[in-house]
Amino acid sequence: MAKEHNPSPKTLHLESKRKRIAWIISVAGLCSIFYILGAWQSTTTSFLNNNNFAAVTAKFQCNFPSYRSAKKQSPSKSSNLDFHAHHQVGFNESSSVPENFPACDLNFSEYTPCQDPRRARKFANDMLKNMERHCPRKGELLRCLIPAPPNYKNPFKWPISRDYAWFDNIPHRELSIEKAVQNWIQVEGKRFRFPGGGTMFPRGADVYIDDINALIPLTDGNIRTALDTGCGVASWGAYLLKRDILTMSFAPRDSHEAQVQFALERGVPAMIGIMASERIPYPARAFDMAHCSRCLIPWNQFDGLYLIEVDRVLRPGGYWILSGPPIRWKKYYQGWERTKEDLKQEQDEIEDLAKRLCWKKVVEKDDLAIWQKPINHVECVQSRKVYKTPHICKSNNPDAAWYKKMETCITPLPEVNSSKEVAGGALAKWPERAFAVPPRISRRSIPGITAKKFQENNKLWGERVNYYKKLIPPLTQGRYRNVIDMNANLGGFAAALAKHPLWVMNVVTADSGPDTLGAIYERGFIGTYQDWCEAFSTYPRTYDLIHADGVFSIYQDRCDITDVLLEMDRILRPEGTAIIRDTVDVLVKAQAIANGMRWKSQIMDHETGPFNPEKILIAVKTYWTGKPIQQQ
Repeated sequence: MAKEHNPSPKTLHLESKRKRIAWIISVAGLCSIFYILGAWQSTTTSFLNNNNFAAVTAKFQCNFPSYRSAKKQSPSKSSNLDFHAHHQVGFNESSSVPENFPACDLNFSEYTPCQDPRRARKFANDMLKNMERHCPRKGELLRCLIPAPPNYKNPFKWPISRDYAWFDNIPHRELSIEKAVQNWIQVEGKRFRFPGGGTMFPRGADVYIDDINALIPLTDGNIRTALDTGCGVASWGAYLLKRDILTMSFAPRDSHEAQVQFALERGVPAMIGIMASERIPYPARAFDMAHCSRCLIPWNQFDGLYLIEVDRVLRPGGYWILSGPPIRWKKYYQGWERTKEDLKQEQDEIEDLAKRLCWKKVVEKDDLAIWQKPINHVECVQSRKVYKTPHICKSNNPDAAWYKKMETCITPLPEVNSSKEVAGGALAKWPERAFAVPPRISRRSIPGITAKKFQENNKLWGERVNYYKKLIPPLTQGRYRNVIDMNANLGGFAAALAKHPLWVMNVVTADSGPDTLGAIYERGFIGTYQDWCEAFSTYPRTYDLIHADGVFSIYQDRCDITDVLLEMDRILRPEGTAIIRDTVDVLVKAQAIANGMRWKSQIMDHETGPFNPEKILIAVKTYWTGKPIQQQ
């Protein structure tokens, strides 16, 4: 019988070693293969270079106005959206049949849902309450697309747009006739021209601003944010921009047709708004300067309610500028068709109210009068022994300004340790102010927001905006002028774009998280409160770019996101762009709705890569106009 062969221990050891080496090589090889596949998939879906972006815009017809002359792709190609590997789980499939929204009648082309003149007639006109926000109820909301006027053209690029606009975009001659001698606006063929004039500055806004600068310093960086009440076509704000002063201009929708629409068409910040019975939608201590040039606001009436509201939004040490009635009444009383006695009484009452607000009159020269708010309320509190009214408010939240009634009491400033300390904290000069830690954050007055989180937020949005620039190259080329951030948080998006020729309307959602709008103003930016279950206070087609970070996740359980998207379509200009950040399931729903609104869109990877559950929807509103009424 043969002898059984048993391998030696050395042989067994070598065989075991070979098996281990083979196993390691196999695992390493598999890892390498999967890594290469993953990198290839990521590369094919990242769209991080201009060539890829051009391919996407060609495929999905996401053409920007500067590309309008290029040959357009066949519409049939726009339906083949390809999400590649990280979207192959079927997120693009909608559980319901997408709705295709029809165009509204052309007579809705300037529809402003919450400032509709037809709706306003139902409300009392005392204190002009009928011109405040009165939004349609859910059953009254339009489910159609607001059309652009026939022959609508893309607005002129900034800075040309400051001086010119297309007549077909805002076909109203009323102001060019009514304000002809005041040089507000002129019709020149197919264009409007804005000479820069105003009721109280017939020599032009530039000269008028120089007159103000001779009385108070406008260019040393201390004045950055301004408020223009009853702004007309916003020429004052338009000409302040070259002095690095950003103005929130507002005017009601009244007999002066389309004032705010003209302002936004020019590329100047503006909102529809009025001082009536509710607070204007801005936080306390927001503006470095407020202005009224014959704005027709009765400052001396209703127990000084309106000047008290200006005091609320004016920062410590801020200025209030008044020109027009009653200033210099001895010269103008006949032209104003008022008596000397009436005008003198009005000015005396304004002067008295300003004293009781603890304001100091800086100067009155020619057509201008300027007052300054104190830097704190140390002396003002003591003066209540002399001035019984207005008293200091007991309100716990001076920033509350969304459907909040005005009060005839002085909004208290934060407490200080000495009479020389600036209440709430001194602000850095512009442009350093944009990235300096806002006093509201350094003093921990916003729950959960620290200086460290503020700095981290700035870094985050710097990275995100750099990514946007790769996805949308025209972002840095002056393509966009009017930008709105629907959920601005700390204003990091606006700060990251500050060096470009655009401005951002920073929206802080009402009752949806910490109130950060005061900090945004302390950074030197502007914005407003808003509930996106309602329409925004602007005309149709007034923004070039809409940025929505997490907006649909906030509102999906509060209102129909279809209505939110229809509102976005209303305020977005033809061929304007929307950037929507959210989770994949939310974006797929939004994309299905957007397709029914004639938008072309593509879901992109998050800036950190394809495995982040948050994605970015880039959408472009297609160009179309309403048909002339006689053809309908």
